[in-house]
Amino acid sequence: MQLHRFIAIATILGLSFQVQAAATHYPLTLENCGSALTFQQAPTRAVTIGQAGTEMFYALGLGDKLVGTALWFNEVPGVYKAQNAKVERLADNDPSFEAVIGKRPQLVAVQLEWMVGPQGVVGTREQFHELNIPTYLMPSDCEGKDNLVGADGTRLQPFRIDSLYKSISQLAEIFDVQDRGQQLNAQLKAKLHASIASLKDTDLTHTSALFWFSSADMDIDPYVAGRKGIPDFMLNTLGVRNVVESDEEWPTVGWETLAKANPTFLVIARMDRRRFPADDVDKKLEFLRTDPVTRNMDAVKNNRIIVLDATQMQASLTLFDGFETLAKAINRYEPSK
Repeated sequence: MQLHRFIAIATILGLSFQVQAAATHYPLTLENCGSALTFQQAPTRAVTIGQAGTEMFYALGLGDKLVGTALWFNEVPGVYKAQNAKVERLADNDPSFEAVIGKRPQLVAVQLEWMVGPQGVVGTREQFHELNIPTYLMPSDCEGKDNLVGADGTRLQPFRIDSLYKSISQLAEIFDVQDRGQQLNAQLKAKLHASIASLKDTDLTHTSALFWFSSADMDIDPYVAGRKGIPDFMLNTLGVRNVVESDEEWPTVGWETLAKANPTFLVIARMDRRRFPADDVDKKLEFLRTDPVTRNMDAVKNNRIIVLDATQMQASLTLFDGFETLAKAINRYEPSK
């Protein structure tokens, strides 16, 4: 069962997985990626820049607080479509600073620091804070990471799944819905445990993989997952080795180098955005099967290509659906079977 559908059913039925959480006491001050944020009350108007944060709002039952969204990679899950249709989309990719502040938000929740940060394409946190608009950055993109090094930042420490749970807990605390946050985190942890357990009897000692997110053009080096980022966490958690050794989040690596590494599996991103030609999963597949270098890779010749939504490679709720899809595919194609 898709995680989002399970969450919706659990909410409707009033299912509870943990004891009731204490109510938020305002004013609330919490530390977020180097900034202290203070809330006198729960915000009533929020903007999200990043699909992961938007879907967290929906899963926490906070869709009515959103007055604008931006930075979309895939279609919103069906269970959220009705709510999402009520919220203005400021931009498919990065919105302007003026478009965001024009919604008069009391909170801007940001998935990626390159959107709002020291070199943010939308603006800096200081620009928003000068207008008394708090900016909440997802801890998954700032903790143990330097976003000023590399195109998409460089991991100083491996990604930790606790940073994703932390986002949910803190957003729930800001909006005084801690019970929903606890329940959502419990569901996510259970789903991750199930994916790990599904491979417990599978020998993956000599199994490796490569994640291909996109390419700025089809004839140049692809953006692939580095060794400390979120896809690497997925592989390590399931017992699979990442063939890329860079600490950058999404480094560019030549196909000749990747072909020599000859990963057991190729995991490619499917997305609805069209910032780059290789955002189109069909173009990725055509390239892999026709390029003189890639078509001779074992994963291509043996059709060990796994397709995941782009959001399933990010610190998002759909990451856990990605785990499930990845685990099932590995079980299906594992060479020893």
